[in-house]
Amino acid sequence: MDLYEHQARELFEEHGIVVPRAEVTDSPKKAREIARALGGRVVVKAQVKTGGRGKAGGVKLAADPAAAELTARQILGMDIKGHTVGKVMLAQPVDIETEFYVSYVLDRAAGTFLAIASAEGGMDIEEVAASRPEAVARIPVDPAEGVTSAKAGEIAEAAGLPAQTVDVLVRLWEVLVREDAVLVEVNPLVRTRQGQVLALDGKVTLDDNARFRQARWGADDMEHDDALEAAAAAKGLNYVKLDGEVGIIGNGAGLVMSTLDVVAGCGARPANFLDIGGGASARIMADGLTVILSDPAVKSVFVNVFGGITACDAVADGIVQALDSVQLTKPLVVRLDGNNAARGRAILDGRAHPLVQQATTMDGAARRAAELATTG
Repeated sequence: MDLYEHQARELFEEHGIVVPRAEVTDSPKKAREIARALGGRVVVKAQVKTGGRGKAGGVKLAADPAAAELTARQILGMDIKGHTVGKVMLAQPVDIETEFYVSYVLDRAAGTFLAIASAEGGMDIEEVAASRPEAVARIPVDPAEGVTSAKAGEIAEAAGLPAQTVDVLVRLWEVLVREDAVLVEVNPLVRTRQGQVLALDGKVTLDDNARFRQARWGADDMEHDDALEAAAAAKGLNYVKLDGEVGIIGNGAGLVMSTLDVVAGCGARPANFLDIGGGASARIMADGLTVILSDPAVKSVFVNVFGGITACDAVADGIVQALDSVQLTKPLVVRLDGNNAARGRAILDGRAHPLVQQATTMDGAARRAAELATTG
């Protein structure tokens, strides 16, 4: 679960990392009051769980309280990469001399953590990493050892960071460990002209498995990064939005993951991960289809079910009943295998919906779904 920037800053402060004074509001009038209390001149920053806010116009400097109110009014309600701005943070501006980038991220493939740091932080860090990878240091961190002062010194030296950042690197590791995080990022970490090191922005992603220990953030703060994910969660569906055109429904996480790979191998991109688990009632199928068809990027839907405890005829009944309540606007390819598969296929044949097609193999169904998605 991602935290908002102001929540990340709260964690940083708790662990002794210096951040500029700031306050959050959802009211333009309150923004004027906050700006006055902070000295008049402030930076107004959209609070959304995505990057690229600055380039999207979600971060602006306001010269005085009146300008802060006007700027807050302009930013509140903005759409930034599909995220609607509901709150803004007003922060004291600082006199920046140099910007750096530092982060710790879980490296699942290597079974360790990775420290990523650069002496060239700021909005264009992605371009730096792509065009000049040598400017970005990547140092493995043994979870058992952690980031000691010596390890932090090694990271700083590799990235060309000043010695003043060593203490910050140690404290950021404390944030990651003590707060159950899988990602802690500061971009930019800055040194002011007065020689102070501050975290100007922060991104923290907490481990979903640690939600029970992170209840203090409250339900309102556990927002999904995508509106469709939020809608699916409200329906109790295990759904993850992806960047593709083939909607995926399957029963069992392993089968769904395999389905994603097979679809990709057929030249199309999966649009989502949706696991209906052991149940495929009409309500579950209707909810799943409603969420997937709400994604304008979806061009076809692939339902891949292996009947076990839940028999394929029950799944087919669920699909048929769902078609009575959901307006199917995209072609639906269904592959049923396992317990009562023949009976399930017969049920779908009997419904004879013009947009529903069947395939007997997973590869064949994936190829057909990919064709329908890529050829229109």
